[in-house]
Amino acid sequence: MLAGAIVLLIALIMGSEYVSSRKFRKNYLEKIYQSYGTVSDRVYKEGEMEHIRMYYLKHLSEQVIDDITWNDLNMDHIYRKINVSCSAAGDEYLYYRLRTPIYDEAQMQHEESQISFFMEHEEERHKAQRALLSLGRMGKYSIYEYLENLDTLGERRNMKYALSNLLLAVSVGIMFLSLPVGIVALMAVLCHNFVGYFKEYKQIEPYITSFRYISRLLDSADQMGRTKIDGMEREQERLRECHKQMRGFIRNAYLIVFTDKGNGNPLGVVLDYVRMIFYLDLIQFNNALRAVRGHLTEIDEMITMMGQIETAIVIGSYRSSLQGEYCIPTIHYGQHADRHMEIEQLYHPLLADPVKNSITVSGGVLLTGSNASGKSTFLRAVAVNAILAQTIHTCLAKRYEAPILRIYSSMALKDDLVGGQSYYMVEIRSIKRIMDQVKLAEAEQCYVLCFVDEVLRGTNTVERIAASTQIMKMLAADHALCFAATHDVELTKLLEQEYDNYHFEERIEENDIFFPYKLMKGPATTRNAIALLKMLEYDEQITTEAEAMAERFLTSGNWQTGEEKN
Repeated sequence: MLAGAIVLLIALIMGSEYVSSRKFRKNYLEKIYQSYGTVSDRVYKEGEMEHIRMYYLKHLSEQVIDDITWNDLNMDHIYRKINVSCSAAGDEYLYYRLRTPIYDEAQMQHEESQISFFMEHEEERHKAQRALLSLGRMGKYSIYEYLENLDTLGERRNMKYALSNLLLAVSVGIMFLSLPVGIVALMAVLCHNFVGYFKEYKQIEPYITSFRYISRLLDSADQMGRTKIDGMEREQERLRECHKQMRGFIRNAYLIVFTDKGNGNPLGVVLDYVRMIFYLDLIQFNNALRAVRGHLTEIDEMITMMGQIETAIVIGSYRSSLQGEYCIPTIHYGQHADRHMEIEQLYHPLLADPVKNSITVSGGVLLTGSNASGKSTFLRAVAVNAILAQTIHTCLAKRYEAPILRIYSSMALKDDLVGGQSYYMVEIRSIKRIMDQVKLAEAEQCYVLCFVDEVLRGTNTVERIAASTQIMKMLAADHALCFAATHDVELTKLLEQEYDNYHFEERIEENDIFFPYKLMKGPATTRNAIALLKMLEYDEQITTEAEAMAERFLTSGNWQTGEEKN
């Protein structure tokens, strides 16, 4: 009677947990379905982006968006706005994709077909999202951080566990010959097993999380392999093959993957003691470890393919969130593509109410204009859209046409206090790397798209203008498209043969300043620095003398104070 009641209680507890988990999963899935086409509201934990980078770092290629350019363009923020993934594979692969432009036309067409498929087929998209939700996330670390450290576990063998279990059987046998002696022997063996278990479990515990993730990966890969996705038959077949090759892992990892220690479930508590006494999960861990070490390539392939599928869904969701305010870029591949870029109604993805601009160029662009007029934002808008065009095949513009480009910037630099480098040293190193890429592009017959904001701002005026002129001429080479912003109006004359001049301007009305943020042809003809001093009610003598000095310089080319002139 009592035993029946206990069994019924355990069944009720387990049933309640099952129903609760099913309800939670159903509600969460519905939330994922409803969030398609909306902007991500996910809050990232401190340091989380460092772990999301791991897939990218493990799959580095020669031509990627380097750290300087990525940080200049605030690409972490753009990534967060785009990312609506529900799995770690999706998180990490989307980051990798945004930092790894596609230079092959066939690959771009293949990935575009995946994006289009999920945008047009809701039922298949929901099936894929269910599989991806089963995969989920790792927690604090990336799976690649765990896999990288597997070697630290060394060779793990099950012989000592077998010997401990043999001693346990012997002690039980002794009890039939001498109960007191048998009890003492049994207690000694149990104490030995418990102490040894906790000591070793502490070593392997961090890796159990990764094994659970691998198990979920296999389950999700199995689900995805059975979902009809046009154009991805090859990937799905490979997912099925990888799953088949890792059946040994599933069999050997069952106890450590599908049970939760200390969860309060009465049956779970009993199983915890059984595992500890007989080292069952340690034995299975060692078997599973051998399976993982022998199939690292298959694990990486499954993560890649699952990440690709979720990234296609995420890109489609991002396009839908733009409500038609985007285009599929026209990208010209091959060495014979012209150095020509044409963008209509371009805007920046992080602006809530952006002003759109258009530009057509076949060479360098030199931007001038007042402070806060929009120069840097325009440079970033062009750069970001060039990256999005060659990574997620999506541009925030009415039209985008350009050749394949290698994209570099030097815009938001800072002093390197740790390395002991001044701003000027950091700046010239940054620009030098772009110049090296331009030379490489000439040798490889491709194009570099580069962006420089206030070239050589870290040095004096005379040397800045002289050096800037020669650097900018170098960046106007036949295999480069350079966009640069400057306050040095002298450069508009010195570089008028190499660069097309554009500007942004301001309007001062009723003691207030307004910025229309519209790109205009020609060099800037207005200035606002002194006007802003006036608006903040600086001493009138300061602003009057400053205006007079500026006018005299623009007329004569020399800096003179009023006293010197007299």
